Amino acid sequence: MTDKGTYRIRAMSRGELEIAVHWAAAEGWNPGRGDAGIFFATDPLGFLTGVLDQAPIATISAVRYGIGFGFIGFYIVDKKWRGQGYGMLLWRAAMARLADVACIGLDGVLQEEASYRRSGFVTSHRNRRYGGRPPKFVGAKHVVDARDVAFRLILDFDRRMFPAPRDGFLAQWIGAPGHRALAVAGATGLAGFGVARPSTDGFKIGPLYATDRATAESLLRALCDGMGDGPAFLDVPEVNAEAVRLAESLGWTPAFETVRMYRGPAPAIDLERLYGVTTFELG
Repeated sequence: MTDKGTYRIRAMSRGELEIAVHWAAAEGWNPGRGDAGIFFATDPLGFLTGVLDQAPIATISAVRYGIGFGFIGFYIVDKKWRGQGYGMLLWRAAMARLADVACIGLDGVLQEEASYRRSGFVTSHRNRRYGGRPPKFVGAKHVVDARDVAFRLILDFDRRMFPAPRDGFLAQWIGAPGHRALAVAGATGLAGFGVARPSTDGFKIGPLYATDRATAESLLRALCDGMGDGPAFLDVPEVNAEAVRLAESLGWTPAFETVRMYRGPAPAIDLERLYGVTTFELG
């Protein structure tokens, strides 16, 4: 717990996490409508708030995936309290919570990239959010409901694109109300996996994993089926050229960019199969 006059830093309650989601929506980050409950269950002590005179004025997440990987997100200070040091105190508390974690990741706004570098983070790549009208579903006979696939296959596939096991998170992500989770079987495991969920504005797709662009497009179109006019959004790693081409071929346009950075040894993930990031808040 940290004090600065009447300023205190502590873990959020489940209800208070809704504040962070609301602020993220106000910032234009377009969080999912059901994100708070799933995020909180992933690490109930991983969401911190800075409280001034008993009112939350700042939020951050410092979620642990064991001792191998952690992720920083939801770093927001109420506009009228910015530039007064409250955010930095909260940042230090979040980093302290992950001090024993081998690698910490974040998706930061571009204008703060230099600040994160001063804290020891190194740039890996940029992610670009694309959005637009959901494409027409043209049929995909190999696409199945992910809940009908052996869960271990999803876990194994996810580990190629995400730096740490996250069994509990994925179980909830697949089965949450309003979420649509689909998969494509491959010769020795999965060839594709994706989830779509309702968000503040339209729908978000994430993750979107595929062994090739054709599979990715088939999955994406199937995930978009029933979205109506949308809009739909996909957070694409710019280093995956095929993912960028796919989004642009649908007529989708960039909304904004983030920078993926790591402190500690950068994880070996398969960016060529990563067509869409799960969330900017938890990685």
